[in-house]
Amino acid sequence: MTRDLTAQNPITERGRMAPKEYDAILLASFGGPEGQDDVIPFLRNVTRGRGIPDERLEEVSHHYRAFGGISPINEQNRALKAALEAELAARGIELPVLWGNRNWDPYIPQVLQDAYDAGHRRILTVTTSAYSCYSSCRQYREDLGMALVESGLDGKLEVDKIRQYFDHPGFVEPFIEGTAAGLAKVRAAVGEAGKVHILFATHSIPTRDADAAGASVDEPREFDEGSAYVAQHLAAAAAVVERVDPAADWSLVYQSRSGAPHVPWLEPDISDAMEELAENGVRGVVVVPLGFVSDHMEVVWDLDTEAKETAERLELAFDRVPTPGTHQKFVAGLVDLVCERTVANNIADRPAMTGLGPWYDVCRPGCCANFRGEKPTIAGADTRVGSVAAASA
Repeated sequence: MTRDLTAQNPITERGRMAPKEYDAILLASFGGPEGQDDVIPFLRNVTRGRGIPDERLEEVSHHYRAFGGISPINEQNRALKAALEAELAARGIELPVLWGNRNWDPYIPQVLQDAYDAGHRRILTVTTSAYSCYSSCRQYREDLGMALVESGLDGKLEVDKIRQYFDHPGFVEPFIEGTAAGLAKVRAAVGEAGKVHILFATHSIPTRDADAAGASVDEPREFDEGSAYVAQHLAAAAAVVERVDPAADWSLVYQSRSGAPHVPWLEPDISDAMEELAENGVRGVVVVPLGFVSDHMEVVWDLDTEAKETAERLELAFDRVPTPGTHQKFVAGLVDLVCERTVANNIADRPAMTGLGPWYDVCRPGCCANFRGEKPTIAGADTRVGSVAAASA
């Protein structure tokens, strides 16, 4: 069953949707294993459709195995859910918070079915991903769209999504606090004469996906390095540096690359960047995990373990800045983003700390394309799934 999104949900300037009366919030995240027996089934979920044998998955499971097979992401999402519930209650906003994952229990399809069975008909989704690219935005929209279609809930359950929040103050300001503290710590460690560099780290993605991020067939925009994903990170990093120390040296680096070696991904890798910095006389680095909402596996392994070991080998002073996690400003910011979309407690002003935002409520046609083939998606101007709840709620 399909519905015409634009006819039922008028979009105002810059992709803004009219406020609605939602009856629940869905916190949607990646998911992660919670024991050694979960690791391979979880990795099968993540790589489904790519034909990767279990033997290869076992080779790449070592970072989960090192932590007892437990990813910290699920517990962090439980904490974030509780923090959101507390912030909503403090404001007198009566919206239950549901939680669903793309790759592990609780799975999004079952959460949506349970929500419908409980009487919910209009849900606003908050994802734990702030930027624009296929894996950070469109894949969530696809998973939600596929869940509605495969469960028969399309046309019965309406599911929308808040805008990408890479430059919302609630996301950026915790990084400003952490970067200021980290920079002071590393500068004290290397002394007045020591050169310090800030490394803003994010997940690398294939360059093809990066080029497609933010691309639109109806509203072409030019981005730094030709990619909304890259441009959003650069703009957010610049906003942090401007508030902390405009004279500080900084750069954007990438981590957590996977996939076939012959496929080009965004570079430089953080460890390679540290090698070059050390050769050029830098004595300390402040690592800001700008691409991440919480301290999940890509942070505690790729940064706190591998990048830190590289720094130690190069004799670089090292400090890793906290992610927003359950920082009060971040939690309040997410609730503000919800209130941008609601009739009750509406927040009409939409703050953005960069010139790229505020980002769209509804993704533009063709944005962050899936090169493996089109799927039903929600919250897109070129999609017709999940946009209208049935009249007989």
